[in-house]
Amino acid sequence: MAGNTFGTVFRLMTFGESHGPGLGGIIDGCPAGVALDLDLVQRELDRRRPGQSAIVTQRKEPDQVEFFSGLFEGKTTGTPIGFLIRNTNQKSKDYTHIAETYRPSHADWVYDQKYGFRDYRGGGRSSARETVCRVVAGAIARQLLPEVQIQAYVSQVGEMALEKPYTELDLTQVEANAVRCPDLEMAREMEAYIKAVRKDGDTIGGVVSCVIRNVPVGLGEPVFDKLHARLGQAMLSINAVKGFEYGSGFEGVRMRGSVHNDAYNPDGTTTTNHSGGIQGGISNGMDIYFRVAFKPVATLIQAYETIDREGNPATVQGKGRHDPCVVPRAVPIVEAMAALVLADMHLLARLSKI
Repeated sequence: MAGNTFGTVFRLMTFGESHGPGLGGIIDGCPAGVALDLDLVQRELDRRRPGQSAIVTQRKEPDQVEFFSGLFEGKTTGTPIGFLIRNTNQKSKDYTHIAETYRPSHADWVYDQKYGFRDYRGGGRSSARETVCRVVAGAIARQLLPEVQIQAYVSQVGEMALEKPYTELDLTQVEANAVRCPDLEMAREMEAYIKAVRKDGDTIGGVVSCVIRNVPVGLGEPVFDKLHARLGQAMLSINAVKGFEYGSGFEGVRMRGSVHNDAYNPDGTTTTNHSGGIQGGISNGMDIYFRVAFKPVATLIQAYETIDREGNPATVQGKGRHDPCVVPRAVPIVEAMAALVLADMHLLARLSKI
């Protein structure tokens, strides 16, 4: 299987499966001498871990990260950073019912067609549990650019959407509720809705918005490594993501160019920011903001029609522990992937000046 590495200079390779002994990664290209706060790394993992509220999967995993290389006396050595997160609460028997059948909208069928073999326990390598590795690497990447502020939040669940732009929201309230929505009244409504969806044995999608402040000018490598293209790749690599837009996004098509253009101030800032902090694929110093759309979780705790390995019709009912809505736990994952992109682009920019 290819495609397990992300990044050009600051690179992350991940390994492991949802119901194997553990998941881990190797970070290559991290500069030497970076003082790391490992407690911060663990706090980011705690934000992503399962079982943290009544509206997420109830799988109980401590998600304690262990480092095996690349660190000495609290600093990076410049050598590969190896780490592992052990699985401690697998219930593989919850998946024996799909050993011979395929869950709709999952990777089950295509894995069998591509590889001729699959790990059906929780989806194996295709499980969203793989994202623990991204969160570890993202927490380290953030520490390469401590002045940059990355803040994601839930802006939509189903039809329930925040209409205010991020500039009018109090983002300090994101961690004050289980949904991670900065509008506390909307958060309560979203939480009640997710609980109702779960009670029906169903799932619902949503949107995670993200704003990045204090980004230095000059990140991004045209032509094919534009900053927004790399952010798009990063976000679309996350499980269940179906869409990505930055700046004015799709709403920009409703505007005339005379309105959409961002006029310059004398200091190089712009009066508006329809560009989303990126012009010509390069950061311009303004806030970068984007939205990531997540589909409803494909595993339903209700009976559904499918086929077996022979192509025969079959009826299956989902079992196990699953998120009725992924967006609350996706917030730290979106932030981590954004940090990986920015760290990589930062190091590429340094190399281009040598």
